[in-house]
Amino acid sequence: MKYYITAGEASGDLHASNLMKALKNFDSNAKFRFSGGDLMQEQGGTLVRHYKDTAYMGFLDVFIHLPAIFKNIKFIKQDILNYNPDVIILVDYPGFNLRIAEFAHNKGFKVYYYISPKIWAWKQSRVHKIKAFIDKMFIIFPFEKDFYKKYDYEVEYIGNPILDAIDTAKSDITEFSKIYDLSKNKIIALLPGSRKQEIKHNFPIMLKVAERFPEYQFVVAAAPSLDKEIFYKHIKHKDIKLIYNDTYELLKHSEAAIVTSGTATLETAILNIPELVCYKGDSLSFQIAKRLVKVDYISLVNLVMQKEVIKEFIQYDMTTENIVNELKLILEDTVYRNTMLSEFENLRNILGGKGASKRTAEIIFKSLQ
Repeated sequence: MKYYITAGEASGDLHASNLMKALKNFDSNAKFRFSGGDLMQEQGGTLVRHYKDTAYMGFLDVFIHLPAIFKNIKFIKQDILNYNPDVIILVDYPGFNLRIAEFAHNKGFKVYYYISPKIWAWKQSRVHKIKAFIDKMFIIFPFEKDFYKKYDYEVEYIGNPILDAIDTAKSDITEFSKIYDLSKNKIIALLPGSRKQEIKHNFPIMLKVAERFPEYQFVVAAAPSLDKEIFYKHIKHKDIKLIYNDTYELLKHSEAAIVTSGTATLETAILNIPELVCYKGDSLSFQIAKRLVKVDYISLVNLVMQKEVIKEFIQYDMTTENIVNELKLILEDTVYRNTMLSEFENLRNILGGKGASKRTAEIIFKSLQ
């Protein structure tokens, strides 16, 4: 079978790569062409666009880059026609992928969506496009099934692929520290995001927090799509280490984590690391989003649990003092810390076990026979 896959960011690259790996187990003749990242490329096939060249964040950033975005959409449409795949698999990234879905459906291609866009949070009207243009929708959160049921649209709940991606076995801390030239101080992980705009708005505040905890070492999980210079222009002379492509191992050895909202909040909880969540964007994007977002929380942990399990500091609440106070609670208050870890155990039970990638691949392959 010929598969055309589009993923627009680091998490999509990860989950798409695991899906590709699973598809090859069912389809020995699988051929891939894709817009994605390095992890997908490791699975073989042809990479036509890298997500780091097309990832834009916030309304202002998107507006500025509209010509480039439309040029890329045009390129992918033509590339699909030239390749003529048996199926097109879209991974999250709705602003781009739903445009591709409409085009592909109208051209007669089979269109599957792996990992539903978070339309339950905002732009719920997109559900009508999904019903019209998507042949199969694979969802990864239990509550999404109820959302789509309201619109009389049948979906496939396959569990959460993050559980496939995370190996909870911990490496030796001495060896880990030696590899990355870390000190003997306990580690606090910083996950400032995977886009330039996120680093610009969130990272400087995280660094100010680090100054208040000299007895700990703060280590940055740097997104592979971002150059070191983007971080170093903020770090300057501070003793902060960057680690690329080893986020899970970093988290496993951390006492706590400060995480920019996104998939990383869920990954951190699955690894049982106490965390706080923060997010700051440009003022225009924040004001627009505030009027459009339909959910009470921004972190996936709280959304899945449907209550506040971890603290969220958004926009004007993302201050050095707020984060310092919460981090002190996590590090010093044993009851507070253990309560959070207990909720993480409940979260893992709700998400279920491993096997999402395999289940999805099997459904896709069988449906194409």
